[in-house]
Amino acid sequence: MYQGLLHLHNIGRWILILLLVIAIINAFAGMRRNEPFSRGQKKIGLFLMITAHTMLLVGLYQWFVGPWGLKQIQELGMGGVMKNSISRFWAVEHILGMLIAIVLITVGRSASKKAIADKAKHKKMFWMFFIAFILIMASVPWPGRQVGRPLLPGTERQAEIYNDPAE
Repeated sequence: MYQGLLHLHNIGRWILILLLVIAIINAFAGMRRNEPFSRGQKKIGLFLMITAHTMLLVGLYQWFVGPWGLKQIQELGMGGVMKNSISRFWAVEHILGMLIAIVLITVGRSASKKAIADKAKHKKMFWMFFIAFILIMASVPWPGRQVGRPLLPGTERQAEIYNDPAE
């Protein structure tokens, strides 16, 4: 089950990033053109928030059950985790960056439900989503990084992909 959810989490990042880019572009265009806030923009924001929260739930399961989150903290202690860059990334940096990004996405999405001017909605959504995008891009284990994962699951040898501590 862990492996399947890991693949789902890997594929889900692309859906999240795509929805986030679309939402940022829409918010920027709406802000610049002073357009009314549309139902389509609300739906994209909703799908973005649902995807982000689903990824959060999958990620929390991985953090609590998998080998790189809570287990590393229990085995090495927080001091040991912080001294090891790979352990620190998975146990602290990745989850913290993503949690902050998901909070920003949720706050940005909540702007669409408020009775404020449409330009203010677009502006708030744009900045919240843009900052969330930067955090997500910095917190994703891109290939080529020390903690890197493949762009799509199953494209490299499993131990190399997931930095299996057993090997």
